[in-house]
Amino acid sequence: MIYSENRFDSSNRSGEYLKYVKYEPENKPEGKLPLFIYVHGAGGRGDDLSVIRTVAPMGVIAAGREVNAVCVAPQCHADTWFELFDVLLEFIDNMRCGENIDQSRVYISGSSMGGYTTWQVIMSRPEWFAAAVPVCGGGMYWNAGRLKKLPIWAFHGALDMTVLPEESIKMVAAVNRSGGNAKLTIFPKCDHGSWVPAFESEELWQWIFEQRRED
Repeated sequence: MIYSENRFDSSNRSGEYLKYVKYEPENKPEGKLPLFIYVHGAGGRGDDLSVIRTVAPMGVIAAGREVNAVCVAPQCHADTWFELFDVLLEFIDNMRCGENIDQSRVYISGSSMGGYTTWQVIMSRPEWFAAAVPVCGGGMYWNAGRLKKLPIWAFHGALDMTVLPEESIKMVAAVNRSGGNAKLTIFPKCDHGSWVPAFESEELWQWIFEQRRED
């Protein structure tokens, strides 16, 4: 994989920006590539992009996993992603509209604070994504009807006392009550760091890249 550190400057909000890391396949296949977006948790905040490079799933990719996709992970330089939410949406839109991106295969994942943000992003722009993987997050379950056409695989640790597993349980149940296609894996011996076993799973990586928007 080819690794780079980059900066996205908002064209709508003067002075606002997001720094981000990017991985691309070294031997790119012909045609357009899928896009995988990762939104980190509270531990990744700041201006040191090396922190983002080591957090799963980006750390899994850095360790040598071959992914035939463009993978990007922006960094939150504020206290929470919700302070930068409009800029984050602008960043995602810019990334997915890249000339080498297959817009039918755009995926998003996030952990903890990024898990909450992932739920909010997909409820705000469900039409942008082919699948979503929120990890140890939660959201506005009463608005889950917006997600009934989006494949979702959520993960949580049963022993998580930072973000209670009920947060994911409520979201997945609400999506499915609305006629959606969401599933949940709860790791029985895992606490808050459920992103580690999630992204070590071969099944998850295979599932992600099998998803495609049909419209």
